[in-house]
Amino acid sequence: MSALRGRRVVVTGANGTFGKLLGARFTAAGASVVGIDLVAVAGPVPVLACDLTSATAVPGAVAAAVDRLGGLDLLVNNAGVGGPAPAELPPDEVVARQLDVNLLAAWRTTAAAMPALEASRGRVVFVASRMAVLPLPLAAAYGVSKRALVAYADALRLEVGTHVGVSVVYPSMVASPIHDTTAAAGLSLQGVSRLEPADGVVTAIVRAATARKAPRAVATTRRGRFEMAVARHFPSVADAMVRRTVAARLAAGAFADAPLAAGMVRRFLS
Repeated sequence: MSALRGRRVVVTGANGTFGKLLGARFTAAGASVVGIDLVAVAGPVPVLACDLTSATAVPGAVAAAVDRLGGLDLLVNNAGVGGPAPAELPPDEVVARQLDVNLLAAWRTTAAAMPALEASRGRVVFVASRMAVLPLPLAAAYGVSKRALVAYADALRLEVGTHVGVSVVYPSMVASPIHDTTAAAGLSLQGVSRLEPADGVVTAIVRAATARKAPRAVATTRRGRFEMAVARHFPSVADAMVRRTVAARLAAGAFADAPLAAGMVRRFLS
């Protein structure tokens, strides 16, 4: 944590579950932190208001944050949204928003911050998801957006890796409001994806930010490392693991009252 003292940090999604914890953890370690989120907040971690889906608003917000900090050593792309999105149905506005916030907003923010990060030989950390490598049903947009985010990080690393460290962190499911819309649609994946503590995710992000050399990929738990290894090297085994878990939930009546899951339930029962 001493490696954070004096570091200048920008965190997106600063008003959310991870964002608040990151701001507190970085500040306690002696870093100067500015957050970016939809709503401005004054306090120990000032949050600037910006809609990260706006191509015109992002550069100004990032410039204001960098100016306030006097430079930039670390960008944490944490902003994200979820929502129900079965892969068998056509994409709608819920899908479009997830792609915009989870992928394109991070791309915009990183591009705007890159000159300052290059000047400081800094780092960028992307908060992806285990679903980037281990997809789950009924949440296709989230998995697609996070897998695409990893692809973006990989391309960025090849372009700027000589001057800027690029890391991706892969949390599993954490109790937070990001799951509310999915649960309201009757598509909660609890019991399919195992919950983990938010503090562990924050610790993994800090580990990525402070390692001597920026790590490429950081799992947040031992189970996460195992699941990622299986998904990458034995994808058919990973598919079988997910199918077995989902089948058990369907047999117990899960998703029976969820219209968006009607196709999957029908196929399971036929």
